Amino acid sequence: MDAETYAHQGIKLANAPMASTEDLVALLADKPWWHDKLRRQDVSELAAVRAGLREVFEIAAGGDNLGAVDALNALLEAHPIRPRISGHDSGLWHLHVTGHGAGIGAEYGAGAVWGLAVAFTKWGATRFGLCSGNGCDNVYLDTSTNASRRFCSDRCATRAHVAAHRARKRAQAAN
Repeated sequence: MDAETYAHQGIKLANAPMASTEDLVALLADKPWWHDKLRRQDVSELAAVRAGLREVFEIAAGGDNLGAVDALNALLEAHPIRPRISGHDSGLWHLHVTGHGAGIGAEYGAGAVWGLAVAFTKWGATRFGLCSGNGCDNVYLDTSTNASRRFCSDRCATRAHVAAHRARKRAQAAN
């Protein structure tokens, strides 16, 4: 995997509920080969990583660059990267971010933290956002060319734009 893939993994974790093994199975829906290796401990490990990642987004969205760096550095220390080359059946070589035999919580968490740390060094704190959608508390990484993203998804953006349009129509009808 590459840093961008790991960054998306971090966003996915930050937005996922993490209270049960069912939540972890849902998070790992695209990684079914991990399902038989799940441990209850992985849920608590990833819940802690999730809380730390959300804190980074909140600090960064508040404009505190140094605070976001400190929070990311604390996560990097708590979830150290131990890269190793892996290739299943001697092919498709790629990097894993933890040592052989690491649990899912360690593997997924370290990758998520590393990916967002790389994203931070590439784009800066201003690209770490909290969704502006009414009632949505998701986070996002703004990789747009003009740094104009305000919503976590097209769905939230559409809801907000439709609600604003309807409000304008009601206001025009009231006048």
